[in-house]
Amino acid sequence: MKKLGLIVNPIAGMGGRVGLKGTDGEGTLKKALALGAEPVAPKRAVETLRELRSVKGKISLITYPHEMGEDETKETGFVPKVIGKITPGRTTAEDTKRAATQMRELEVDLLLFVGGDGTARDIFDVVKNELPVIGVPAGVKMHSAVFTVDPKAAAEDVMKFLWDELPLKEAEVMDVDEEAYRAGRLSAKLYGYMLVPHEPSLLQGTKLASLEAEAEAEQQGGIAKHVVEAMEPGTVYLLGPGTTARAVAEALGEEKTLLGVDIICDKKIVAWDVNERQILEQLKGKKAKIIVSPIGGQGFIFGRGNQQLSPEVVRRVGKDEIWVLATPHKLSLTPTLKVDTGDPELDRGFRGHLRVIVGYRQSRIVKII
Repeated sequence: MKKLGLIVNPIAGMGGRVGLKGTDGEGTLKKALALGAEPVAPKRAVETLRELRSVKGKISLITYPHEMGEDETKETGFVPKVIGKITPGRTTAEDTKRAATQMRELEVDLLLFVGGDGTARDIFDVVKNELPVIGVPAGVKMHSAVFTVDPKAAAEDVMKFLWDELPLKEAEVMDVDEEAYRAGRLSAKLYGYMLVPHEPSLLQGTKLASLEAEAEAEQQGGIAKHVVEAMEPGTVYLLGPGTTARAVAEALGEEKTLLGVDIICDKKIVAWDVNERQILEQLKGKKAKIIVSPIGGQGFIFGRGNQQLSPEVVRRVGKDEIWVLATPHKLSLTPTLKVDTGDPELDRGFRGHLRVIVGYRQSRIVKII
């Protein structure tokens, strides 16, 4: 029997769809709940565990009480060994660290955790590089390289490591200052490295910083000119995060929120830094398009840093009304694109190829995996 540890951070990712860019801090969590935020990580845990049911009889699953793993394992038919105690009410970072400590002491073969960059950092504080880990992405920022591309990939990575003996590789644990992030400043920091089973096709990799070169800015300007000329009167444009999207706003003479989603209509920004609920309200009875740019190095066009563009929003707009923008330099570092909205059926519908605007009246067909 292989010993698999499972830790679920039940509050990870709750700030995404409501536009809060994270849930670090009690005040932010309270605000997220007041805005109607719903748990993300438990659903991602269930999705992963369902993919592992074929090896249920070969795994001794060790987890923490209630929503930190026990509930999800029982929902999917596992009979876990439940250890430890959790903080009454809302779980804390200390619960995550305590769970990781106890699982390290029990010498689990692999630690599977569900959360975001903050969860990875908490586990790193305890585990360092003494224990192999796999992260299931459930947060908002997702800069660390310890995460797989989605829950299905996490389950596949678990099985390949436990039975096919995948090699281990040191992967970066990153985190950002959420207060700065909410203010539109991206301040990422490398905290260290953890060991992950190395299967490149299953891991998301580290987010690459934007290239602030003159040539890159010129290419972004060409893309922006193309987009602005193609805009139609009365159509609502949902402008995602990033410097390439910001160039579109600048071409209109508007100031964009760098790390949020803004709404453009008739070539004016009519709403800044909106959440899912505000977007859906704006879409009522109107034709709309989504404008996004992939995360450099990772390739995600949905599901990393733009959870406001939820599955319901994407379905309301329609796949054919999505404009993807990327400079040739970014595409050279990101040869394939990915989608991880949290809705597997929707994600599968994107697989194939998509046209990407790479310059003024220039586009390229890029594969989505």
